[in-house]
Amino acid sequence: MTLGHDIRLELYKMQLDLRYCEKRAYDLFLQNLIKGTSHLSLGQEAIAAGFGVAMRPDDWTFCTYRGHAHTLARGASMAGVLGELMGRQCGLLGGKGGSMHLTEVTKGAMGSYAIIGAHLPVAAGAAWSAQYRGTEQVAVCFFGDGTTNIGAFHEALNFSVIWKLPVIFVCENNLYMEYTPISSVTAVEHPAADRASAYNLEKIVVDGNDADEVYRTAVKYMERARKGGGPALIECMTYRHSGHSRADPGKYRPEGELDRWLERDPIKIYRERLLGLGIVEATLADIEGESMRKVDEATEAAKVSPVPTLDAIDKNVWADGSTAWRN
Repeated sequence: MTLGHDIRLELYKMQLDLRYCEKRAYDLFLQNLIKGTSHLSLGQEAIAAGFGVAMRPDDWTFCTYRGHAHTLARGASMAGVLGELMGRQCGLLGGKGGSMHLTEVTKGAMGSYAIIGAHLPVAAGAAWSAQYRGTEQVAVCFFGDGTTNIGAFHEALNFSVIWKLPVIFVCENNLYMEYTPISSVTAVEHPAADRASAYNLEKIVVDGNDADEVYRTAVKYMERARKGGGPALIECMTYRHSGHSRADPGKYRPEGELDRWLERDPIKIYRERLLGLGIVEATLADIEGESMRKVDEATEAAKVSPVPTLDAIDKNVWADGSTAWRN
């Protein structure tokens, strides 16, 4: 698949938006404006961007607690994401959900799930709904390498293949679970892809730091799923630049490993590629400046937004057994 400049510039823009917004979230934490923990995906932006650009507006995203980038990639507002992290009323969930539960249903971002593996069967269920209704929607489910050792991973894969569901399972293999290398506790080299054959699926391993490769792979298997071709399991090799969470300095990583991966920073790689394709420096500088402007505006909007009032504490908590909330 040949990618035009328009797609490539969109991929670059989205990677920058994700990087700048998450870096700002870290800055706000240092200013004590974001409390609690959060899990950044700095260094993994090419995966969220590649799929985000490839997906239709009515497709669904299911992600883990490391879900800021995936939520933003579906079009959720930066102010809504930063406001949620800061516990403000402008947040996606009114400031009540926080970092690990970002959700924007109107954009197809169907939640960030803090329980490892819990969202894989949910994504399969959404795909079953699309199959039943004949909508050609696709559910895309992102998860970390550690999830591959959870029972829900195998259960969701099995049923998705049996029913030929339109769901794409995407393993973001950043080499570490929390503090433990995935290779130390897994019998195969590729914890997702090397198990694909057990469910009659193709082994797919891609460079998760190359937005072009991720985008091409996403388009290929999502189109197949729309046409009734069933699920795919894609393992994207990547690396997180920071620790597991903000409280983790990442001292367990071997000396030099981070430096080697920083040389493969997805945004650095992509910028050099665009220059090599003849896109001028001024165009890229304009995109970078616009992305930072949006982050600055979102930051100020979140800062001035009030915290939730006490009467919001029992809103959107209890369900009456149907689709209506008891408010």
